[in-house]
Amino acid sequence: MGLFGGLYKKKEPVLEPIDLSILQVDIHSHFIPGIDDGAKTIEDSIELISAMKDFGYRKVITTPHIMSDYYRNTPEIILSGLEKVRAALKENNIDIEVDAAAEYNVDADFPEKIEKKELLTFGDNYVLFELPFMEEPGVLKDVIWKLQSAGYKPVLAHVERYQFWHHQWDKFEDMVNRGVLLQINIGSLTGSYGPEVKQIAEKLIDNDMISLLGSDCHHMGHLEMIDSARTKAYLHKIVNSPKLINKKL
Repeated sequence: MGLFGGLYKKKEPVLEPIDLSILQVDIHSHFIPGIDDGAKTIEDSIELISAMKDFGYRKVITTPHIMSDYYRNTPEIILSGLEKVRAALKENNIDIEVDAAAEYNVDADFPEKIEKKELLTFGDNYVLFELPFMEEPGVLKDVIWKLQSAGYKPVLAHVERYQFWHHQWDKFEDMVNRGVLLQINIGSLTGSYGPEVKQIAEKLIDNDMISLLGSDCHHMGHLEMIDSARTKAYLHKIVNSPKLINKKL
């Protein structure tokens, strides 16, 4: 490549900002105030959800974290918070549909929650779950089997961000072969989570393996990432995929 070869990488095309109303529904966010690392106050919730409406979304399904060792949320806590958010939006004349599910961490308590069938779902009994970022949990395959046996449809959150899989492409293929739906964050297409995350997200799109797009919005910085992604070729490509099910929810 030569001494200066790396300086002349091919530039990405910059397209006209895409209208996100084509997606209609966002299925991953943290808009209920004060219960996880997302919105802190009801004012934050209103600001973030208003911005989602401005992007063109007609509905958001917000998904607070549930973790046994950190965010010990329950369906009752989440649904109570949802009602407060809905009331605040109505009071402020913000016309957008808001529902809630959860983002479940695959931790020691998750199998028991599955067995009790107390999971918050969205759409056609979909369950959003995430992995610890340090390593693949040894119970992953068993958890997927338990979810499916209980009638749930597993959705793996921000699949492109698990660095322990970045050099094991067969892991992504295995998830699809097991019937797990894969979700990526729109912001990953900007490179904001790092170049490897961006490359994996693009490869997953190229291989038609993505079923859902999510904002994973916690704060205004994430909305800025999404706005930046609107000019990216890969977002333009994925929103037209017939496999994408956001608008059906």
